[in-house]
Amino acid sequence: MHKIIHYRNKCIGCGVCHEQQPVLWRMSKKDGKATLLKSTGKKDVFILSIPDALVVHSQDVARACPVRVIKIL
Repeated sequence: MHKIIHYRNKCIGCGVCHEQQPVLWRMSKKDGKATLLKSTGKKDVFILSIPDALVVHSQDVARACPVRVIKIL
């Protein structure tokens, strides 16, 4: 199983992650930044385990992020 790591404090709120993968991402109405759904976090670093079926699409989303705050491990 792979993991998505989101460094939320560096997010600029462009919305590309939500546009490309709305099943995993939402845009916060509170601060305008992306939120990785169902993730666990500590100090603005959020982690979500994902099934192998979502890895390729998630890697595409991570590459599309203009500030590179999404990592797939």
